[in-house]
Amino acid sequence: TVPPRVGVAIGDQVLDLQLAAAQCPWAEEVYPLLEPLAAGDLAAFMALGRPAWQLLRAALSAALAEDSDQGPFLELCLHPQAGLAMLMPCTVRDYTDFYIGIHHATAIGQMLRPTHPLLPNYKWLPIGYHGRASSVGLGGPLRRPRGQIRLAADAPPVYTPTRRLDYEMELGLWVGVGNPAGEPVDMAEAEDRIFGVTLLNDWSARDLQSWEYQPLGPFLSKSFATSVSPWLVSLDALAPFRRPLQRPEGDPAPLAYLDSPANRAHGSFGITLEVWLQTARMRAARLPAVRLSQADMAEAAYWTPAQLLAHHSSNGCPLATGDLFGTGTLSGPGPGQGGSLMELSRGGREPLQLPGGEQRCFLEDGDTVALRAYCEAPGAVRIGLGAVAGTVIGA
Repeated sequence: TVPPRVGVAIGDQVLDLQLAAAQCPWAEEVYPLLEPLAAGDLAAFMALGRPAWQLLRAALSAALAEDSDQGPFLELCLHPQAGLAMLMPCTVRDYTDFYIGIHHATAIGQMLRPTHPLLPNYKWLPIGYHGRASSVGLGGPLRRPRGQIRLAADAPPVYTPTRRLDYEMELGLWVGVGNPAGEPVDMAEAEDRIFGVTLLNDWSARDLQSWEYQPLGPFLSKSFATSVSPWLVSLDALAPFRRPLQRPEGDPAPLAYLDSPANRAHGSFGITLEVWLQTARMRAARLPAVRLSQADMAEAAYWTPAQLLAHHSSNGCPLATGDLFGTGTLSGPGPGQGGSLMELSRGGREPLQLPGGEQRCFLEDGDTVALRAYCEAPGAVRIGLGAVAGTVIGA
């Protein structure tokens, strides 16, 4: 068995950093940075902090540039992505899921509370709940979960497989450097502690959720599975795609501990998010996956990554290397921009029409959901965030 190691995605190839450390000449200060990556220990590298992340990123970029002296060495360190087995980036130490997609929160709120869809606290703090780290994985087969659901208001609940299985299009933020207990992180330092961004699917059993979520929030309706992609993209790599924090006219300004001039000017990111679906019948008929939705993070997110970390630590909560934040569902305001079937089907009242004559309100056994994302901007090289896919199997 080949021991795990960390790689850098380059098109359809992966640069093997174990081979690169051994076969390519580097500046003296680069070797200690490559050492944990060559050993497959991304968490140890994450813990070194942003100056180390930036130094290695600059060294790799220079080495991969056309006509560099190191280029011929690195060509021998490439593997086709298709032939590699992907692993989790690192062990998830803890997992928190936020709710920063304001259009998603509004759409769901309108189904539950038509006259006041957003609760009074929504525009004052990033709402979140503590999820289950042990069920975070890379995707693949997803067994339909069982739980309590209530079929009628005047009937007792039943324990049964969920009938309203859903996905949620999110981004994941990985903490690289934590904070000691009792020492909140200032907004000026918050981004320096976020190592990278990944795709995240927060699978949800909507019928379990509606029965259990009051008064303490999601529990078994969420904890059965959360899927992330294996690729992490650093905030430095996303620099060309930064966007201002957008707030509607008349909304309250964030409290001081959640505010900074830099965050207002470029705290968000322009990331295009897509959800694709292929049913079992579509696969059998050789029909390709169909795109269900497309949205943009900068338009969807009411809070920024820096605000999430600053708020999470604001009560003195200690964060650590390997902590994972989910953003919450990132939906746009228009048709075809919902990041969940709950939104796209309006709670199951308006089924989606699929190629081949099928319909969907919620996921059925055999359905494969794939999340994809990329960044584009004039004068910048397009960046992909990879993909994460899962296929529903029967309970």
